[in-house]
Amino acid sequence: MSFIISSDSTCDLNAEQIAKENIKIYALTIFLGGKQYRDNVDITIDQVLKFVDDGGDLPKTSAVSVDEYVDFFKELTADGSQVIHFNISSKDSSCYDHAVAASKMVEGVFVVDSMQLSSGQGLLIMKACDMRAKGMTAKEVFDEIEKMKLNARTSFVVDRLDYLHKGGRCSLIALIGAKILKLHPHISMINGALTVKKKYSGNMLRCIRQYVSDLAEEFKSYDKTRVFITHCNADPELVEAAKEKVKELFDFNEIIETHAGTTVGSHCGKNTLGVLFITE
Repeated sequence: MSFIISSDSTCDLNAEQIAKENIKIYALTIFLGGKQYRDNVDITIDQVLKFVDDGGDLPKTSAVSVDEYVDFFKELTADGSQVIHFNISSKDSSCYDHAVAASKMVEGVFVVDSMQLSSGQGLLIMKACDMRAKGMTAKEVFDEIEKMKLNARTSFVVDRLDYLHKGGRCSLIALIGAKILKLHPHISMINGALTVKKKYSGNMLRCIRQYVSDLAEEFKSYDKTRVFITHCNADPELVEAAKEKVKELFDFNEIIETHAGTTVGSHCGKNTLGVLFITE
């Protein structure tokens, strides 16, 4: 029997993928400038970046409550369907804990702590869609995703550190030093938490090319199904440079460009770019 795949809006999949696979998305609540919005529904990353660049504070997000998840899951299971729901890493949000609590009140719901964010979470969702298309049951897919979720390689290079500084992830001293030395950190999700893996220096174009080369050197064995090039309003030349380098050094069947949504993008700023895929 087929089943429904759902996710919080933190997965940063594009509209075409969401529609094609009929993925049900729960939009997180965003608070910006004293107003409340729904993530990627009635506010865009362009609006957020402009607000912050004009001197405003970073937006704040509100975790989905247990009751909200219960209502969401009841709607999805009303016809007897089972559901696999994906959350952003539990180390970054309490959404997972709330979703698990809700799942105990609604029969047939499996909840995945992706241990990822952005399209790293999206990669796992797309793998679940692949397995569903092969006729696997919800429980079988859930078990397989649990085994592979730490193999989703979520990483990105940040152009500007002022957004990280505003979000409390970068000290003022580090910010000033990075500006002087033109440093661009390579940040990775390791065991569900963000970690600075390396620091590149120089112009962003060169850094992106070196970043992709470093990924190719580190990860020799990988799932060739797809790779995401996910970015936050990056300059076209940076996106194209990443695509060309991925084509040169990897052998993916599909290269998909996605855009960071308001939840993730607002904490890293313009020109942040990542190459995300699953290793074997």
